Amino acid sequence: MIRKSILLAATALALPAAAHAQSTTQNRGLFGGYFPMGATTAVSGLYIGGGAGANFAERSDLNSRSFAGPGPLVGGNGRINFEAGYVGVGSIGYGLGNGLRFEVEGNFRNNELRDVKGFGLQSGFGRVGGFQRTYGVMGNAFYDFNIPGFPYLTPYIGGGAGYAWTEFRNVRFNSNGTNAAFGSRGTEGNFAYQAIGGVSANILAVPGLAATLEYRYFATLENDFGLRGRTAGGLQSGGIIESTNQNHAVLVGLRYAFNQPRRVQAAAPVAAPAPAPARTYLVFFDWDRADLTDRARQIIADAAQASTRVQTTRIEVSGHADRSGSDAYNQRLSQRRADAVAGELVRQGVQRGNIVIQAFGESRPLVPTADGVREPQNRRVEIVLR
Repeated sequence: MIRKSILLAATALALPAAAHAQSTTQNRGLFGGYFPMGATTAVSGLYIGGGAGANFAERSDLNSRSFAGPGPLVGGNGRINFEAGYVGVGSIGYGLGNGLRFEVEGNFRNNELRDVKGFGLQSGFGRVGGFQRTYGVMGNAFYDFNIPGFPYLTPYIGGGAGYAWTEFRNVRFNSNGTNAAFGSRGTEGNFAYQAIGGVSANILAVPGLAATLEYRYFATLENDFGLRGRTAGGLQSGGIIESTNQNHAVLVGLRYAFNQPRRVQAAAPVAAPAPAPARTYLVFFDWDRADLTDRARQIIADAAQASTRVQTTRIEVSGHADRSGSDAYNQRLSQRRADAVAGELVRQGVQRGNIVIQAFGESRPLVPTADGVREPQNRRVEIVLR
């Protein structure tokens, strides 16, 4: 069982390296606002999180050893079954902006004993009581998936390893046949590991805030606890039992990323928003492209016609790019976009000598973002009639 559990945790740590899918449409966000589907939902920078929920401890397999004394004895293997309990976690982490994030987590679990069986006693055990409590510190790694069509929902997988302390608190049970009483208490520290799968939902009314729902498998290596037995006449015995600790949990929580870019709060046209006032026209591009769409050509034609109706001495054409590539590449890309727009203006009848072409790369974003973020509104050319 332990080997299978370690393989499960190792599988969750094999995080994919696929790039996020891109789209230029928009969708309605959680709690109002619109979310550009071309924009990444990946966490970038420092974040904190917390969650709570139900914890379901698997039965704990017990193996008694070195148990001796004049009092009651137990031998062989037994098991403890637990009631459903609760779990709480808190974490602080850092996102790389490409789907990968890493964090340090503290956690606590509590489950009450339901019954004790085995140890070769046919009469079984009664009057069971006590708790198993586990608290630990984990280092986790996650990968967030960008899902086309659902930009405000982000599934993720992850896994972690660390150290946890398992406590038998006031564990006690009586033999039905002999009326002998057994008890165990103590705390044992050991290696711990976990596998995690979940989904986060961005709350766009509070940029950086997301609600989370997740499943966790958590386990430790076997722990050793002292076990004492006592008869009604006062004879005592004692020894050691080995106990497993494996858990399944469902949690809801909140996560807050401190430097997430503010999302767009108003819907924009599919290819490009309406021309801005003051004789400024915006032409938008798909990611990593410099070719003109039909909508872009219509906007350029409007700018060309407006230049003949007003007193225009100069037409400034400024190319821009988002921050998803290197500085040098984005500089060249913004130049190609500006050249494409200027060429279309000339085709629409504007004199080439009246056009001033500039390329700013990623240095003048319309929407400030972290490095590596693919923001549709930053992939643009501005036409300004002077």
